[in-house]
Amino acid sequence: METYTLTTAGADLVYDVRGPLPTADGRPPLFLIGHPMDASGFVALAGRFQDRTVVTYDPRGLGRSTRADARVDYTPETLADDVHAVITKLGAGPVEMFASSGGAVTALALVARHPGDVTTLVAQEPQLITLTPDGPAAVRARAGVRDAYEKRGWGAGMAAFVAMTSWEGEFTDAYFAQPAPDPAALGMPTEDDGSRDDPLLSDRSWAVSDHRPDVDAIAAAPTRVVIAVGEESRAVQTGRTSDAAAELLGQRATVFPSHHGGFLDGEFGYPGKPDEFAARLREVLDAS
Repeated sequence: METYTLTTAGADLVYDVRGPLPTADGRPPLFLIGHPMDASGFVALAGRFQDRTVVTYDPRGLGRSTRADARVDYTPETLADDVHAVITKLGAGPVEMFASSGGAVTALALVARHPGDVTTLVAQEPQLITLTPDGPAAVRARAGVRDAYEKRGWGAGMAAFVAMTSWEGEFTDAYFAQPAPDPAALGMPTEDDGSRDDPLLSDRSWAVSDHRPDVDAIAAAPTRVVIAVGEESRAVQTGRTSDAAAELLGQRATVFPSHHGGFLDGEFGYPGKPDEFAARLREVLDAS
């Protein structure tokens, strides 16, 4: 693996290239992206594609990448332009891409803004919360996570986030009537370290989850777009946003093994099924 830094007007973007460029097999490089997950979250998945040239990167302001734009918020458009800059720097595009969560939102914006960058995009569980029928309630639930974080710190915010993302079905009055979850019961810290800059729990990434894809631009692009959903996610918010995004694009979500982090070995908590997940990703990519 070789690591590089690309300096742009707004950020220093650190990216990793596993394998040769030009690629040994003649296939496009496989680009893996997330948000707010950085490149460290794709180690397990990249390790299961050792026959491919794989590229990962840290979004601006996350992991090893820094930002010089004097901002703390994240927008899909800016993040998409960053990914475009890395692909251009590689000189090996268009690429194949697997994008997860907020990274899937970034990738949909990338296809709309830079239609020549990606041949096949597998967008896994894009967090587009306003697309679901209960969008206003989902926005309210998201605000509840932010409020818990602002008032009581990371543990309380993360406990609220777990409660939100594990809730099955629409966000009803029953959801909002629940008592605040106990961080200690979930093995999370109860003390407040005073920080309020977490991109997941604060409002810094709300523009990502508020994004509405440019359907016409995506349809006009030559990119084959596949919306993916974990088999264990179907009833919870990430599954419902996946179905809504797929419907918006005129397709049905393609089912993958496991859950939202199904490609993880367990290094960040609840393990997925990375072997089965990688095999399914190969199958979907090869279908192109």
